[in-house]
Amino acid sequence: MSLTVLIDYESGNLHSAQKAFERMALDADAGDVVVTADADLVARADRIVLPGDGAFPACAAALRGAGGIYDALREAVEQRGRPFLGICVGMQLMATWGREYEDTAGLGWIDGDVVRITPQDPALKVPHMGWNDLVIETPHPVFEGVASGDHTYFVHSYQFHVTNPAERLAHVDYAGDVTAIVGRDTMLGMQFHPEKSQDVGLRMIRNFLTWAP
Repeated sequence: MSLTVLIDYESGNLHSAQKAFERMALDADAGDVVVTADADLVARADRIVLPGDGAFPACAAALRGAGGIYDALREAVEQRGRPFLGICVGMQLMATWGREYEDTAGLGWIDGDVVRITPQDPALKVPHMGWNDLVIETPHPVFEGVASGDHTYFVHSYQFHVTNPAERLAHVDYAGDVTAIVGRDTMLGMQFHPEKSQDVGLRMIRNFLTWAP
C-alpha cells in the first residue's frame, strides 16, 4: 500500500490540504495519506508533501528543529528519489536562500532566492492574493489535464527567483512574472495552494499521487 505523508512541522493549518489529498488518494486508489511529525514515517513514505504558511526563517527553523524530520526528508528525496511536493512556503524552502527579514538557507534543491514581490504597477497590492492564470512553460506529468489559463489560488508576499529557467515550470503575471511552479527530477513545488484551487488544484494533487518518475 502506497503511503503519502504531509509533514507537520507546526507551520500552518493542514486540515484543508489533508482533506484534499485524502479525497484524491481515494479517487485514484493511491493508498494512504497521513499527516505526521514522525521522522520514521517520513523516511518510509512513498511520496512526501511539505506544506507551509508564514515567514521563511520561521518555517526553515521549525523544519530543522522537528525531531529528525529534516534529515529524513533530505535522505528520502535526495538519496532515494521519493516524489516530493512543496506547497507555498514549502515550495520556497526548496530554494538556496530566503531573503525574508534575514538571509536564511533553504534546502538548496532549486537554485535561486526567495525575495519580496515588487509589482511594476504600484496599484497592485502585496501580498499577491487571489486567483491568477497559470502560464505553463514546461510540460510535466503532474500538469496532465491542466492548461495555461487555468486558475489557481495564491496568498504570498515573497516570490521565488529561479536561477535556471529550465527549473521554472510555470508562472503567473502580477505586473511582472511571478514563479508559480518549480521542479526538477522527482521534486516539484507550487507557490499557490492546490488544495484551495478547486478542480484544477485537485487534478494536480491526483496527478502527483499517481506520478511515477
